[in-house]
Amino acid sequence: MKRTLTLRTLTLRTLTQRPPTSIWLGVILLFTGMTANADEPEIQSQQIPGSKQRIHWVSIPVGSDGYPETITIGSPATEKGRSADEGPTWTVKVSPFSIMKHELTWDVYDLFRQEYGILQDTRISGDQADQPEWADAVSIPTPLWEQDSRPILEGLGTAGGYPVADVTQFAAMQFSKWLSKKTGQFLRLPTEAEWEYAARCGQQTAFSFGEDATRLAEYAWFFDNSEYDDPDSGYPGLGSGYRKVGTLKANRWGVHDLYGNVAEWTLDGYLAEGYAAHGDKVVSATAAVRWPEKIWPAVVRGGSWQDDPERCRSAARYPSTRKWQKRDPQLPKSIWWCTDAFHVGFRLVRPTNPPPPEQWDRWWDSQVESIQRQIQQGYKELRTPVVKATSDTDE
Repeated sequence: MKRTLTLRTLTLRTLTQRPPTSIWLGVILLFTGMTANADEPEIQSQQIPGSKQRIHWVSIPVGSDGYPETITIGSPATEKGRSADEGPTWTVKVSPFSIMKHELTWDVYDLFRQEYGILQDTRISGDQADQPEWADAVSIPTPLWEQDSRPILEGLGTAGGYPVADVTQFAAMQFSKWLSKKTGQFLRLPTEAEWEYAARCGQQTAFSFGEDATRLAEYAWFFDNSEYDDPDSGYPGLGSGYRKVGTLKANRWGVHDLYGNVAEWTLDGYLAEGYAAHGDKVVSATAAVRWPEKIWPAVVRGGSWQDDPERCRSAARYPSTRKWQKRDPQLPKSIWWCTDAFHVGFRLVRPTNPPPPEQWDRWWDSQVESIQRQIQQGYKELRTPVVKATSDTDE
């Protein structure tokens, strides 16, 4: 019988495996623990401070039974649908982490977006008593370009469990910073290696469930099954689109929608030559990160509702492109929104053994010069301090 442990408290030490000196948070968290093995994954449910929204985390206890310490990244030349950028295969050593059970939803992302209005209201009222220190603040997304985006979102759906989409890699990174500061935990986008590790579930087959692509519909919303019953719903003119998260089977480690629905940002910049630069070296997942040096292209994983099965394989990777902002009328283009990428979202990971806090900004703040320039030149009004919730957080 599956054993479930429930714990409620108003003052919990942050879940980062930090030393005893780590801070204490007055937040209400609910944890549901299950035996930690590949057949019964450990899942934790976390309430976001100051809201009723929850995020569910799946533990990936690398090194324990069923969770290998290394992963062979990429695909063999014989794999059906393989692209040249998936090779040559190479070995990466992965450290334990937790990953969001579901793709991030609009319900949660909208908590982040609302900070923009709060900041603007504060400025209008002239209440400048608590000026943020910009180096320790979070950049907040500007309002969505409504003219084209709103009709699309109305067709696809937002509130009620739909995955966030059409956000940039930078927006996803800043969200991870915002949520980290709200919770006191170190959260970030997954590296490409971590994402593939969670998708493979210890298997080297094309999918975590094997080679048979006809089974993909059990686990993923993709081109063959993403058509809506109502042709007037979904993406205008297509009658198809993403679905609510978690409506199909999870993989054997308990993670939903890693294949299909919305493709997912990783931290890595994209190199068309694949993994050739790494040679035969075995490196850690964090050392393997290719830090983006420019906005485009970055690596997106998992495929989406508009992709064929080959694009949803564990090893499949494709680059972001400027075309994803084709309808954005701004110059320079938004650093927040991809007006033509309603097939791209994200989820976060939580390292079991996080780096020292002084290194966290590297994982949150873009190193791309053009983004830094926009933030520094006229975008400071979009930065705000993040206030942690107190013990009276809503249950």
